[in-house]
Amino acid sequence: MLWVLQQIIATLWLMLPVYLPNPGAVLFKGRTPIAFGKTFVDGRSILGKGKTWRGFFGGSLFGIIVGLLMNFIAFYAPQEWFPVFSTDWTTAALIVTTMAFSAMLGDSTGSFIKRRLGIGSGGRAFLLDQLMFVIMAWFFLYLFFPWWFFAHFWKLVPVLTVFILTPLIHRGVNILAYKLGYKDVPW
Repeated sequence: MLWVLQQIIATLWLMLPVYLPNPGAVLFKGRTPIAFGKTFVDGRSILGKGKTWRGFFGGSLFGIIVGLLMNFIAFYAPQEWFPVFSTDWTTAALIVTTMAFSAMLGDSTGSFIKRRLGIGSGGRAFLLDQLMFVIMAWFFLYLFFPWWFFAHFWKLVPVLTVFILTPLIHRGVNILAYKLGYKDVPW
């Protein structure tokens, strides 16, 4: 049973560079929308007005910095609980950069899909909001670092951990951001 708890904690630890960019983007905000206010062929906004360049890059940078700090901390922590991204700092930087940027890309993709479905900015889209950023991050990890992806995430406990706990974590963080005045809606 202890090994299951270790895998759950190690998985959540390794997912932080995926989890943190979106809340980081909320802190950075910004004025210039990624889509520059343009509409798609369907006449709807391409992305939500809250998706800004400053938020995208600020959130990504936040995830990268936290990921590199985590890699440093992990050198001095029990590896079975808090694994390093890599003992090679260049590889670690590339992995956390891929995780952070692809998480933000996944969030933007979710926003694009929501607009196509007629769901406005701030509107709910169950599981799309909670998991699209994870799916995109895992896709790019699989594409660029398959050996690392399979070693850390392609096992039963990590998959279940991410797909069960991420929606709960996402909801809790959004409620907190709403109560602190950083978001207009609690989802």
